[in-house]
Amino acid sequence: MTPEANPQAGPDAGHEARYRAIAADLAAKIRSGHYAPGEALPPQRELSASYGVTLMTLRQALRELSDEKLIVQRPGKGTFVTPPHLAYQLDSLRSLVDDLRTQGHDVRTAVAGRAVRRAPARIAAELRLRPGDTALRLERVREFAGRPAVHQVSWVRRPVADRIRDRDFTAVSLYTALADAGVTVARASEVVRPGLLDPAAARHLQEPQGSPVLVSTRITYTLDATPVVSDHATILGSMMEIRTERAATGLSLTWGAIS
Repeated sequence: MTPEANPQAGPDAGHEARYRAIAADLAAKIRSGHYAPGEALPPQRELSASYGVTLMTLRQALRELSDEKLIVQRPGKGTFVTPPHLAYQLDSLRSLVDDLRTQGHDVRTAVAGRAVRRAPARIAAELRLRPGDTALRLERVREFAGRPAVHQVSWVRRPVADRIRDRDFTAVSLYTALADAGVTVARASEVVRPGLLDPAAARHLQEPQGSPVLVSTRITYTLDATPVVSDHATILGSMMEIRTERAATGLSLTWGAIS
């Protein structure tokens, strides 16, 4: 029996039925691919008019979809279908992009800058450089689901850096460039911690300063234990998470996208 046919059902029941029906219809369109992952939904006023309801009713429907992790609402930008889940094997020596592309995801890289510079004190310590030594600073932005998600700054020790600085890093990963230059990577140490988006990364990731992020610091070593790359990645906390698979024989860690 519908709320309208039930004499005991008041206006609240009818209102709830309307926004739940809208939420169900939008959810069906998202799951069927009518609205693709990462795609913007029509503006709220347009949606409310098409369903013949008030903005308040529509927003309740959108809250339901948000609770179900089907959409993400970005203030000032609109409502978007949740991006697809991505997994990055933290226990692998492959690069983030190589790993994600292997899974079939479309991940794009933009090079924001590259230059040989004097290494800051922290980088010099991580790469075991002498004070005043220079290194290649490579800055990249990773995009998936149509939006930037990772801001990455890599410092590469010389003379290795001189052999790879002119590579096309929009198409080739840093690890691939190292291998092509005859550098064998033996291991890497990585620390991931929560943080807040700083002004420089905020400009590249198009998110407000202070947004929650995950910060990855990774140092890569050659066979003779020489640190060759110091990598600092800022990952939007609104889009990615760390997941684990536990087994009797070990632990697997992965990156995954979230709403």
